[in-house]
Amino acid sequence: MTKNLLSGETSPYLLQHKDNPVHWFPWGDQAFQQAKEQDKPILLSIGYAACHWCHVMAHESFEDDGVAEVMNRDFINIKVDREERPDVDKIYMDAIHSLGEHGGWPLNMFLAPDGTPFWGGTYFPKDPKYGRPGFVHVLNEISRIWCHERQKVTANQQALREALSRPPAPPSGTDLTRDHLHEAAEIVVGATDMHNGGLRGAPKFPQGSMYEFLWRLYCRTGNSSYRAAVETTMRNICQGGIYDHLGGGMARYAVDDLWLVPHFEKMLYDNAQFISLLAKIHARTGDILFRTRIEETIDWTIREMRTDEGAFASSFDADSEGQEGKFYVWDESSVDALLSEDSATQFKSVYDITKAGNWEGTNIPNRLQNQGMFDVITEGQLANARAVLFEHRKSRIPPGWDDKVLADWNGLMIEAMAEAGLKLGRSDWTGHAEQAFDAVLKLLWNRDSGLSHSYRDGKTRNNATADGYANLIAAAIALHQATTQSRFLATSLGS
Repeated sequence: MTKNLLSGETSPYLLQHKDNPVHWFPWGDQAFQQAKEQDKPILLSIGYAACHWCHVMAHESFEDDGVAEVMNRDFINIKVDREERPDVDKIYMDAIHSLGEHGGWPLNMFLAPDGTPFWGGTYFPKDPKYGRPGFVHVLNEISRIWCHERQKVTANQQALREALSRPPAPPSGTDLTRDHLHEAAEIVVGATDMHNGGLRGAPKFPQGSMYEFLWRLYCRTGNSSYRAAVETTMRNICQGGIYDHLGGGMARYAVDDLWLVPHFEKMLYDNAQFISLLAKIHARTGDILFRTRIEETIDWTIREMRTDEGAFASSFDADSEGQEGKFYVWDESSVDALLSEDSATQFKSVYDITKAGNWEGTNIPNRLQNQGMFDVITEGQLANARAVLFEHRKSRIPPGWDDKVLADWNGLMIEAMAEAGLKLGRSDWTGHAEQAFDAVLKLLWNRDSGLSHSYRDGKTRNNATADGYANLIAAAIALHQATTQSRFLATSLGS
């Protein structure tokens, strides 16, 4: 009988599931061959190590013997780390969008033995709630349809196959003009919350590339509405609870429309885009707030995201001790106990710390009530208070760390760090970027076989995607600009 086969994997996400009673396969021919031989549908479950709702579904369902019994009896079960296999994730995320569903993780898709999807969803609770059916009910119904109404599966397969193979609609015109850029910019500005920043509504994602596009167009045209949309967004992110005011770095997104309550996971690629955009804004404005957040976030990256090999890790989890955000939140009494009376009073006033709390009875430090920086003396006092709290926070059980090295995400961070080092006159940042670049090439590049996508625990996994090549080429060019060393330019050209 097939057992759980994940113990030989290197992905921290897959290893989180190695002791599940579910008979998980990693992605590969063995799983598809068994599905074909046993004429069983495949349950493909995709997630990543820092994903809160992936953990919730794992605890509720994948660690449950009763649920696992149904999964093992009626399905061939495959686990995929979306960060390790972005190519696989893209296919099935497109499939769920074609079904008219919102995407997200965990992504749970049901496939025929040839890998063609026929139905799926994201998080399913073990028992019916949140307006969603219970997972066991879903499993039983899919199994029933597979066994007794196979024509429905075939019809869905065909519809999804056609949707996924259909080329995108051709553009109305053949050339991209400046008018198109301005039309796109006006759409973004029109959709931006000009009070809180970001796109209107909740949740709110930083959307780094979109606001970088708007900033570049502002620099070209001087259009003040473009500048206002970007600066409003970045000020609120820099001062909001989405930003870690004690340790530096930004969470993946905010669940509210104020940037107050983050989804606490921290991802390398989000922070790379954050640094890059802030560096561009600071180069134009000289704003001390943006410089400070760049410094803090790069400090966090070097201190907490660098692997033993010198490259950068992927993420920190949203959860610690089984609770989302527990590592990052504070109650008023803890602040009072750690700081002097005057310092505590000042810190609580600036960072929105109250007895009642601002999130589920606890406090997420934020500075949303003030969009700028205080005088040097006040900021120095606040920095001392933050240092005390940060040192105490080290004693807490930290969130899980996904230390796999990804080519594409490292490319983004190396480019951002080199760019920031050049623009802000910090050669030490450029040096760290050089070290990381050399480490990534040593771990992932082979002149004969090309670039690998990921590395962990002495092993590489999978060929790099186009993003991996593109981002490392951009990193090499940024390092050449920052250092004038010809070796980086030569590397970008493949020599």
